[in-house]
Amino acid sequence: MAKRAPTADIDESKVRHSSTKKVAVGVPAVLHALQIANDQMGVKRSVESLLRVNQKDGFDCPGCAWPEEDKRHIAEFCENGAKAVAEEATLRRVGADFFAQHSMAELEAHDDWWLGQQGRLTQPMLLEAGDTHYRPITWAGALLEIARALRGLDDPDEAVFYTSGRTSNEAAFMYQLLVRGLGTNNLPDCSNMCHESSGSALTETIGIGKGTVSIEDVHEADLLIVAGQNPGTNHPRMLSALEKAKRNGATIIAVNPLPEAGLMRFENPQTVRGVAFGGTKLADEFLQIRLGGDQALFQAIGKHLLEIEERDGGVLDHAFIAEHTSGFDAYTQAMADVSWRELVAATGLPESVLRRVGETVRDSKSTIVCWAMGLTQHKHSVPTLRDVVNMLLLQGNIGRPGAGVCPVRGHSNVQGDRTVGIYEKPSAKFLDALDAEFAFAAPREHGYDTVEAIRAMRDGGVRFFMGMGGNFISATPDTEVVEAGMRSVDLTVQVSTKLNRSHVVTGKRAIILPTLGRTDRDKRGGKEQRVSVEDSMGAVHSSRGRLAPPSEDLLSEVAIVARLCALVFGASGPRPVPVGTGVHDRAEIEHSQVERAPGREGQRTDSAAVGHPLNVPQADWTALEDDYALIRTHIQNVIPGFEDYEQRIDKGRTFFLPNGPRDARTFATVDGKARFTVNPLEYPRIPKGRLLLQTLRSHDQYNTTIYGKDDRYRGISGGRRVVLVNAKDIQVLGFAEDEIVDLVSEWIGPDGAVQERRAEEFRIVAYSTPRGNAAAYYPETNVLVPLDSVADVSGTPTSKSVVVRLEHRA
Repeated sequence: MAKRAPTADIDESKVRHSSTKKVAVGVPAVLHALQIANDQMGVKRSVESLLRVNQKDGFDCPGCAWPEEDKRHIAEFCENGAKAVAEEATLRRVGADFFAQHSMAELEAHDDWWLGQQGRLTQPMLLEAGDTHYRPITWAGALLEIARALRGLDDPDEAVFYTSGRTSNEAAFMYQLLVRGLGTNNLPDCSNMCHESSGSALTETIGIGKGTVSIEDVHEADLLIVAGQNPGTNHPRMLSALEKAKRNGATIIAVNPLPEAGLMRFENPQTVRGVAFGGTKLADEFLQIRLGGDQALFQAIGKHLLEIEERDGGVLDHAFIAEHTSGFDAYTQAMADVSWRELVAATGLPESVLRRVGETVRDSKSTIVCWAMGLTQHKHSVPTLRDVVNMLLLQGNIGRPGAGVCPVRGHSNVQGDRTVGIYEKPSAKFLDALDAEFAFAAPREHGYDTVEAIRAMRDGGVRFFMGMGGNFISATPDTEVVEAGMRSVDLTVQVSTKLNRSHVVTGKRAIILPTLGRTDRDKRGGKEQRVSVEDSMGAVHSSRGRLAPPSEDLLSEVAIVARLCALVFGASGPRPVPVGTGVHDRAEIEHSQVERAPGREGQRTDSAAVGHPLNVPQADWTALEDDYALIRTHIQNVIPGFEDYEQRIDKGRTFFLPNGPRDARTFATVDGKARFTVNPLEYPRIPKGRLLLQTLRSHDQYNTTIYGKDDRYRGISGGRRVVLVNAKDIQVLGFAEDEIVDLVSEWIGPDGAVQERRAEEFRIVAYSTPRGNAAAYYPETNVLVPLDSVADVSGTPTSKSVVVRLEHRA
């Protein structure tokens, strides 16, 4: 029997710290996952759900984007995947009675964990300006309100449309079509805050903003460098792939400021060895690098390889360099000019260690570099990743088996969303194909990314905000600025499965549209529908939920967008509509009779459609809602690589999208070659008496969703407001372990003035981290990340490079 939702927030006074773990997963992980599943779903529903996760006839895990092998295990999920499924398939419900009982002021006072634990949203809700409580609204009324708000904008760029990485290919494609039909490219998404630096660097250097390896390449690699990533918590199924690589003879180097249990030893609960014989040692070497020192590491490796090549020869792949690359001579000179002294200072690692790693790379027959947020959320992240590519190009480690770049994505379809058009800077080629398919002219001017959208809200330039999943308020930097900006918006709309902070920090008016999740059965047009997703390695497959939805009234994301398109553009393509047409009075909206087909409440099919009268996409929105295969037909007509889409995902099959560097060593760069680049060495300088803070997840967390109060591998239990600091730094700075302090970030703004932001009441925990470095969990510390402190080129917030001071509390 599932447990009821908690009635109190996390009691931070009970937080405790014990020894950190040196092994990941094992039986404790299985037991913890089953406990959470049982608490949320009960035994029967847990079994029914978990045995369908990542199966060919089941649903794609709503957690991470790590790929599956073609042959699936009966239990194809990890601990955090089980938690993600449990959160979505929970038996807890949040309906109109909940909102009647809880005022906005009360909800805003609760923490992120409490909000998320309350359960699944079941009906549309409306918050009017000045109201203290949400109240129910019909689907007809809610969608008409949204359509009227869009119709009332003076400029389409006054609207912002955010997307989380859980949105399916079909829903995302429809969503971007809605947005571009309105006349804007304001499509910020969670990629802007995580792997945008990866996309920027890879597109420039190898011509594609994705990784170039498959799961089989990981298994076959001779050397894997895992940098700035914690797979034990964030991508636990990756540990199985690393274990297989180890069995095949691979060497693994872990690069991280914090020791991560998952990269030390892995006890695979699906094998006898993992359960009974101590598992597998994964990392052959752990480089405890200083925050922001990764560029220096990869420059050091490149410098070492070039020096050994000059001395001994036989190190570089000269044929590959000559045929497939440009810029080699300039890169060689730049590496000759950089000093070992600077590389040592930046990394915090002795030259002997850097050269030893260089020798390991030299001896490798095939090398893969995997990375995540530890490399992408610094000011110099794009140069860092260019230097990752430089190092790999020296030995021809792009486009051959067991070698390449492997940016490990977070959300399960964040890469797929970008592929099908969720991007504020779309290519002309994509827009031309979209125009041809839907007989309209999509806007060409670039839209807002996430940080630019927040700036526009801050400056009063946004009147409408819509979030397709996610938790924008908790995911973004500079929390106070974001919240103030959001409150200035006329109408905010959240399409969500569960309650989160973005439902309680809203615009002047707010609408919640509850939606189906991955686990839910989606029946439209008299048949069960399936959606599709793209994993972190460019493989596309289908996903079909099988559980009864939390409410029969729920719409899928596809249905919500299709009905909005019908209202905004006309039921079957463009239809001139006078401005005065439609329902305007509140009571009339609530009780309006709309012409509808059976089971299609709220979709207007009469001349009262609301929409811009000119230049809108032409489509049969009703048909697209009833049959997602028709959406996939549109996708295959617009985007290369999706040919025969329906047939290729049929019966659970997976297909790979084209990848020039991987498939044929072709590079869609400015000169048609993989590009060596020259990147001046950058790394953070930490002022005296200060620390450099990185924000990170706990083990009981996935992005902004908080599953529990513990971080088992790091030895933290019962709370989250902790700051991990080197023991010597605690002493030198004049503090004591377990002291409660305030964190104050310091940033020099564009005007040269020092800006400060404050996060209160954090407990100091002595931890193994390089001197001068510290760590704390987000979203609690997002308030410390300045809005205008972003990575060069990509605009990603610098959440891994926050200069802070500790302050005693009075």
